[in-house]
Amino acid sequence: MPEGDTVYRAARRLDAALSGRPLLSSDFRVPQYATLDLSGAVVKSVVSRGKHLLIRAGDLSIHTHLMMEGHWDVYAPGERWRAPSVKARCVLKNADFQAVGFELGFLRVIRTADEPEAVGHLGPDPLGHSWDPAEAERRLGSDPQRPIGLALLDQKLMSGLGNIYRCELLFLTRTHPLTPVGEVEDLPHMVELAHKLLHANKDRARRVTTGSASRDPYWVYGRAGEPCQRCGTPVSKQKLGDPALGPAAGERDIYFCPRCQTEE
Repeated sequence: MPEGDTVYRAARRLDAALSGRPLLSSDFRVPQYATLDLSGAVVKSVVSRGKHLLIRAGDLSIHTHLMMEGHWDVYAPGERWRAPSVKARCVLKNADFQAVGFELGFLRVIRTADEPEAVGHLGPDPLGHSWDPAEAERRLGSDPQRPIGLALLDQKLMSGLGNIYRCELLFLTRTHPLTPVGEVEDLPHMVELAHKLLHANKDRARRVTTGSASRDPYWVYGRAGEPCQRCGTPVSKQKLGDPALGPAAGERDIYFCPRCQTEE
């Protein structure tokens, strides 16, 4: 699933291609908005909010979420699309570019004035202009008995983190995924590290958490059975799910080093 840095980069590309220009056409390939025509509307801005993306055109906002497979591409007029057209859900064209959203997890069009109702529930975004580490720490600590491995994926507490950053943060702080939030040794440091990791990767085409793109980019994520790069112990993989997050969250694979991240 794309994480906050991926959505941030997508918003930046779209903003550069669309903002300040009137749309020549819009094509919403979902039944609910099939007849909506935004031709003539000037795109004011494109922004990310955690894993959510908002394209503001006229007095409306196109609100999308990439979920597992979605992505936005930008093309020159006439340029061949890199994904099948049958997977396109939204096509926006101006005189210089066309932006195409493929396999979007959801797409809806709302009044820009209603954005707070759509994304106001999200926790502080490490890549947002109004990033508030103290508020992120407060929200994460609001349920001290909840396992930290579950709390980090709750977008209402801190937005933009997905499974990759969850696994890497827990490894870097030597924290077992099932450690209750209230027993995390240094929660402010974990919040600060989340901010640093996302910012370090927001301009990279390839995400890296180990500090070196020349070796394995991740410490533990996706490395089940391989030796821990810190101690040599085989990396473990388990399922971890949280009913409180609803069926969309489900059980996710979580990777950790059983030696570096002991459960006390």
